[in-house]
Amino acid sequence: MYLINIITIALGLSMDAFSVSITEGAVAKVIKKRYIILIAFTFGLFQAFMPLIGWGIGNLTFSYIERYNKIISLCILVFLGLKMIYEAIKNKGKKIDQQLGIKRLLLLAIATSIDALAIGFTLSSLRASIFTSILIIGMTTFLLSALGVVIGKYLGLFLKEKAEIFGGIILILVGIKIYAGF
Repeated sequence: MYLINIITIALGLSMDAFSVSITEGAVAKVIKKRYIILIAFTFGLFQAFMPLIGWGIGNLTFSYIERYNKIISLCILVFLGLKMIYEAIKNKGKKIDQQLGIKRLLLLAIATSIDALAIGFTLSSLRASIFTSILIIGMTTFLLSALGVVIGKYLGLFLKEKAEIFGGIILILVGIKIYAGF
């Protein structure tokens, strides 16, 4: 039962990173293996590391973090989504290579993994091994993020110039989903 619970948690936690990975694959002009691995590794690492932090901090600060995690994710993702849409409209007709900078990648990784911080607090109630849990969470997120970039690449070919607007809308919707608790 423990393993099923952890896999279910891992799949749930990785959905935001998967969605954002699709967006990044759609707006990138060139996708190399290194790009896919960078995104997947960063999202997987953050999704694995956040529960470890939550586990370590314990229940002392849980109510404080839980109170703000959704609004922080919403603000970051809406900001990045609006920025993408603005840049797409501003640069309409221009050939722009949307490079994923380290700052943007880290912001996306943080925004999509804040909920994993709270999971660290609750893993102890499952009598879960934290190291097995973070390994499963990290690997699941890595695999789904890599798949998301590849799916996004082909979606981007279909959407062409609208891919950046589509990507911005996806980021905003992921932020709203996190905030609304779907």
